[in-house]
Amino acid sequence: MKILVVEDEPKLASFVKKGLEEQSHEVDVAFDGQIGRTMALSNNYDVIVLDVNVPKMNGFDIALSLRSEHIKTPILMLTAMGSLDNKVAGFEAGADDYLVKPFEFRELLARLRALSKRSIDTSSPSSLLKVADLELDLNEKIARRDGKRIELTAKEFALLEYLMRNRGRVVSRVDIAEKVWDIHFDTGTNVIDVYVNFLRKKIDKDFPVKLIHTVIGMGYMLKEE
Repeated sequence: MKILVVEDEPKLASFVKKGLEEQSHEVDVAFDGQIGRTMALSNNYDVIVLDVNVPKMNGFDIALSLRSEHIKTPILMLTAMGSLDNKVAGFEAGADDYLVKPFEFRELLARLRALSKRSIDTSSPSSLLKVADLELDLNEKIARRDGKRIELTAKEFALLEYLMRNRGRVVSRVDIAEKVWDIHFDTGTNVIDVYVNFLRKKIDKDFPVKLIHTVIGMGYMLKEE
């Protein structure tokens, strides 16, 4: 993989770079957000690792900027800010995964591999999912309903893709957490419900036929009414 690491702490940046290069990956490092953004726009990376608290432009703003420029490269947020609110902010900004410091290098490596594999898997030809008048183009990362384009964050897109691939089947919150976030969420968190509500507002709110349904006590299902 070719990986961009945006991290202002020299020792950590050096540790990550050395570890990834020992695994035969190519690594570029940026020590501030503006340089990181410029490098991400100027080069083709397989994965981008963003620290949130970097000078000049924080990780959330970098992710938002890259997504606004239609950069689809998977983004892993790497930060000491581990609260649920911070995680939701990161996913809303366009991050695909979130790893809290301190971390085990093996977990970082596993998550980067998973993000890269997921990106490759969804770039294959004929990647178009359709349920009723809802379409999801996995190549261009675009959602449309009744021909109208719907803007989604990276995590909303991944959640909708999972629901569409499992159309007509109830998927539990645990299923969603594991398959969409690659994380075993604490049972007390409501992040899954928060994201389903985000999707409902974009996918169902302005249309008479609702596609996302709650199955009380079990989870969610995407199907035509």
